Amino acid sequence: MLKKILMFAFALMIMPVSAHAALQVNVNSGKMDPMPIAVTNFASVGGPSEMATGIPKIISDNLERTGLFKPINPSAFVQTPEAIQQAGKPDFSVWRPLGPQALITGNVTTAADGRTRVEFRLWDVFGQAQLAGTAYTTTPQNWRRIAHIISDEIYKRITGEAGYFDTRIVYISESGAQNARIKRLAIMDQDGYNHHYLTDGSYLVLTPRFSPNTQMVAYMAYYNKKPRVYLYDINSGRQEVLGDFPGMTFAPRFSPDGSRVIMSMAQNGNTDIYTMDLRSKKVTRLTSGSSLNTSPSFAPDGARVVFESDRGGTQQLYVMGADGGNATRITFGDGRYGNPVWSPRGDLIAFTKIAGGKFYLGVIRPDGKGERLITSGYDVESASWSPNGRVLTYFKEEPTAGGNGRRAKLYTIDLTGYNERELPTPQDASDPAWSPTNP
Repeated sequence: MLKKILMFAFALMIMPVSAHAALQVNVNSGKMDPMPIAVTNFASVGGPSEMATGIPKIISDNLERTGLFKPINPSAFVQTPEAIQQAGKPDFSVWRPLGPQALITGNVTTAADGRTRVEFRLWDVFGQAQLAGTAYTTTPQNWRRIAHIISDEIYKRITGEAGYFDTRIVYISESGAQNARIKRLAIMDQDGYNHHYLTDGSYLVLTPRFSPNTQMVAYMAYYNKKPRVYLYDINSGRQEVLGDFPGMTFAPRFSPDGSRVIMSMAQNGNTDIYTMDLRSKKVTRLTSGSSLNTSPSFAPDGARVVFESDRGGTQQLYVMGADGGNATRITFGDGRYGNPVWSPRGDLIAFTKIAGGKFYLGVIRPDGKGERLITSGYDVESASWSPNGRVLTYFKEEPTAGGNGRRAKLYTIDLTGYNERELPTPQDASDPAWSPTNP
């Protein structure tokens, strides 16, 4: 099972850090020149050679995709991993002319019990100081995850923010004719690897959402033509029906503590917002009236909810208390606003906007100030935040050549609006949801 594959043991080895080492990237400055870094192959001291080359490649790729780092071509390196290992530290005089501000080195060894020990070190090239160093002991099949964990450590040390590489993305995989789409629930690592399907395509699935603190996914499915909401345990593969909700428009989102879900349901011609306690299954109605109230998302402290409503005559965003009280409109721009999702930091709300026949993805502060549109397209929807609140994933849909169909693909973008990149998937893809950091 997946859980068994992901289990690992690690031992920390804290290295001395120079008081003069101040290597840092300002991640809030918008578009910037990426920091030059060098990531060497790891020295293999009786360890698997695949890991000695594969782990540094994943680290380099992870850091490069952020747009904050620019890895130097390894063909320019003049000191071997074995020479660095033997000396105990790099020869900074041969690295400085290449221009990297940071250097990552490491080694891989095999322990007596057959497990693998992976050690990395992060160096400030111009300060000639070690900034971080950690050793992990793991099973050989877990080496890709170790690379992501190391990437998170490096990212945090240089940027001051938590990393987001040791995470997964669940989404809807789409295939088949436009009038008979097959939609399957799929999951992969944030870099697109370890991809597999969670449902077989025999029934329609929609809008998956990750729990913020467990490896649990809620999603909506039409089984025997009836709408149902399921909970899917990623680690065990076990599913359970949360409930049959005729007329439900969106799958539930979890509360910050994972104990409740919040959702919209259509009953008696009205669409309103409800919460459900996952233990007692008690349902509480939060909104009422003739207007359309939908797409709710909790603030990370659980005290407030953002949602979309047409109660003011047009589709806009509102913030209310978690008990349904004191609803306040926060958007007043041209066009229609929808699909809000609160950042895990609590400082921003991402949304979709339709104006002038075009879709936009934007962010706004919870008080309605500071609205920024960060990308646009023919159809842009379903934003989901990385667990550190730094990056958004979403999907774009564009007409195919000839206009007879549509192509849907996943993307990521920095919250500043820079570094938009397609996230490769085997087939068309929509409705992504980012996991919390893997346990």
